[in-house]
Amino acid sequence: MSKYGIGQPVLRFEDPRLLRGQGRYISDVNLPGQAYAIFVRSPHAHANIRSIDVEAAQKAPGVLAVYTGHDVKADGLGMPKANMPRKRPDGKPMYAPQRPPLIVDRVRYVGDPVAMVIAETLAEAKDAAELVHVDYEAIPSVTLTEDTVKPGAPAVWDDCPDNISNFIERGNKAATEEAFQGAARVIKRRYVITRVHAQYMEPRGTLGVYDPGEDRMTLYADVQYPHRVRNMLAQNVFKVPESKMRVIAGDVGGGFGTKGWQYVEHRLTLWAARKLLRPVKWTCERSEAVMADEHGRDNVGEIELALDKDNKFLALRLNMLANIGAYVGSDRNLLSPFGMIGTVVGVYAIPKAYINVIGVLSNTNPTAPYRGAGRPEAIYLIERLIDDAARELGVDRVELRRKNMLSEAALPYQSPVGPYYDCGKFEQNLDMALKLADVAGYEARKAESTKRGRLRGLGIINAIEQAAGTAQPEYAEIRFNPGGTAALLMGTKNQGQGHETMFKQILNERLGIDPGDVQFIDGDTDRVAFGMGTNGSRSTVLGGSALFMAAGKVIEKGKRLAGHMLEAGEQDIEFADGIFKVAGTDKTVTLKQVAMAAFAPAKWPKGFEGGLYENATYLGEKDTYPNGCHICELEIDPDTGDVTVDRYAVVDDVGTVMNPTGLKGQIHGGVAQGIGQILCEQVIWDRKSGQLMTASFLDYAMPHAKMIPNMEVKSNPVPTKFNPLGAKGAGEAGTVGAMPVVMNAVIDALAPLGVTDVLMPATAQNVWRAIEQAKAR
Repeated sequence: MSKYGIGQPVLRFEDPRLLRGQGRYISDVNLPGQAYAIFVRSPHAHANIRSIDVEAAQKAPGVLAVYTGHDVKADGLGMPKANMPRKRPDGKPMYAPQRPPLIVDRVRYVGDPVAMVIAETLAEAKDAAELVHVDYEAIPSVTLTEDTVKPGAPAVWDDCPDNISNFIERGNKAATEEAFQGAARVIKRRYVITRVHAQYMEPRGTLGVYDPGEDRMTLYADVQYPHRVRNMLAQNVFKVPESKMRVIAGDVGGGFGTKGWQYVEHRLTLWAARKLLRPVKWTCERSEAVMADEHGRDNVGEIELALDKDNKFLALRLNMLANIGAYVGSDRNLLSPFGMIGTVVGVYAIPKAYINVIGVLSNTNPTAPYRGAGRPEAIYLIERLIDDAARELGVDRVELRRKNMLSEAALPYQSPVGPYYDCGKFEQNLDMALKLADVAGYEARKAESTKRGRLRGLGIINAIEQAAGTAQPEYAEIRFNPGGTAALLMGTKNQGQGHETMFKQILNERLGIDPGDVQFIDGDTDRVAFGMGTNGSRSTVLGGSALFMAAGKVIEKGKRLAGHMLEAGEQDIEFADGIFKVAGTDKTVTLKQVAMAAFAPAKWPKGFEGGLYENATYLGEKDTYPNGCHICELEIDPDTGDVTVDRYAVVDDVGTVMNPTGLKGQIHGGVAQGIGQILCEQVIWDRKSGQLMTASFLDYAMPHAKMIPNMEVKSNPVPTKFNPLGAKGAGEAGTVGAMPVVMNAVIDALAPLGVTDVLMPATAQNVWRAIEQAKAR
């Protein structure tokens, strides 16, 4: 059975049922007597609500109720809030406006919900929603990040006229300024990282249920943190004991961070179900998703690099505006720009650094973690700057990186802005990637492209990310059945990454259990005792480590029973590959036999507690730092600006590799999302009117298969010592490297024409404009 263990390229156990249409997504969950909800959303980015007339909608066929913010207020529903200790630059407390479930007086972004219509059928709910009349008074709005802090910009909230919510500082400002004053050269650039939407396979949905007999609510939802959602709803919204709230998350058609937390639709469907005494379901329309969901990225960074006369890095300085949208509904809205920017120093020895990030409010959807959650932005900034520095200094970009790279001997390394890199082989990653990508043959390929009238560009970047944060623990439970099979219950939540396969591999490695004898359970707060969910590449590192520890407890308890069964002392029992053995003999008993005996009292030693079910809660010692090197080659048609990614190579270090096949899939998916952001994806509002311009796939451009090249992926694992598995995390590594390497390749291709920057995304139109502007200069 070793073929199933850690490091084996096991095919995913989940895939057969999912490919056969046997998954159970939120759209598949339906209950007898359920009603259907539709939300009336603001068409304005900023407007006062003069009145809401629901009379016609209430009289429409099949309508059960029409609710507004006044109804919610009357019932006293609570609102979650941000708790991170933050202040404004003027020293005042953070300005963090909470998010009401339905708006009463003023809408603050396109999509802000103002009414909820519930009817017997979905069609009737849609028809009635059209009859809700809202009298809006449109007022000036601000949607572009750089505009939020300009003099005279419209205030999103009247009592926060400068639109500044909060800020953080990292590093030593005085020491950094001193280093810049003594520098031989200073390279300064301004980079804009645009806003995107997750655009998962299945849009969000929720089904709220109330049981009056138990006075208990159940929420079916496609969330990434079921237990945290339950806790938030119970403690902060409905103010009931957690025992009165259950959250069930089945299969999730993609999450990427955007489905992580508690949305207003969750509390409203539960609230309506309790009022109407019947289940209430809401399913987000694809054309509604960009208006209804939280978004990702969206910041502007001014970054500077100080170098000495030998081109050694002396210091780095970053001042960044991070757009957090109209509301700060929880700490989620602060995580990406503030929690993950520390890796902006990359894999380089930069002795002094200072970071200042200002969170600004705007008339847009709140932003929150999206695959990478701040780490792709950090590496984008440093790796773009190094390429620009190399061009300005007239030096080789690879050698500039190599000269300033942290050596293996320099690790562990305490970064001047917080992160603690414990291990890695950064230069070896680079060397392996240069060979894997055949960079030596690049000039010949470039010449061939030139013959065809194409511009060829090469991007080479080093990436590192902060993953598996140690602020929150994770839970695992192994529960054997009397027949010797087992249930595996995890506090993480699978959303397409292949958790079932990976966790069964760990269990097989540790206990020798055939995966076919294991039932995998997650996503149900009644079945799984505890969990913090899935985000930040934490599931393998923290969930896997909790499982490793729980398995250890099974072995220890099993040794006692096995010793009794084999008539030997517990201390003489060895365990390997699912078999207990008396040391130095051929006397053995299988784990399955021991598990069965654990439920047969006649086979117990005196004082033995029957049953075999063990759990563990694991809190990591330190954060982990997956890293790697990405190399991209692409071609550009100078007449049209069209970009074609031709070659892509990755060397990654995610620590111990659980499953090479699954890892490659994670890298491929992450790279695809990075390519999508750089080449085509963007949420756009009209700068003057605030109208949302990219509400559907007619206008929001998604990457097509033809845009994604074949990828060469090779691992260079350096296991960390900070968790028992040696894992570092893999889910976001592809995106962290893809964003900077693709844009650097675009700029490299255009540099001979005098192009120094291209608006993100590098669409054919934006690239063509950059070429034409360079010609004009």
